Amino acid sequence: MSQPFDPGQDGPQGPRRGRRSRAHALLVLVLGAEAALLWAVVVWLILELLTDQPTSFASALAILVIALIAAAWVTTITVATLRGRSWIRAAAVTWQLVQVFIAIGCFQGLYARPDLGWALLVPSVLVVVLLFTRSVVEATSTREP
Repeated sequence: MSQPFDPGQDGPQGPRRGRRSRAHALLVLVLGAEAALLWAVVVWLILELLTDQPTSFASALAILVIALIAAAWVTTITVATLRGRSWIRAAAVTWQLVQVFIAIGCFQGLYARPDLGWALLVPSVLVVVLLFTRSVVEATSTREP
């Protein structure tokens, strides 16, 4: 005889997901902030494209398209993290590595901007650490049906 499903217990798809750990919530928050900042960059690039005369229109448009793709991708990662999808760890680590490489570039060169470098590096390290905490791994280990 089959027992009715109790939402307070572990179900057929794994543990109940009603409450998220602090690490998981912080991960969603940091990824959401990264996505919001990327969308702000997209808006800024659009305004710059409309108000200034770029040296190279093709380059300006290419940078805008890259920023749009990045913003959409980080937004997708954020939503999937909130939903506890299993694929987000690889996607998030990949994005954080991109940010780390950009941060390293910000620390060097003729036009070095260490403030931007730290603003990119600190959240990236935090996200990578959070991605591999036990509670986040457990929250994102259940396969989708």
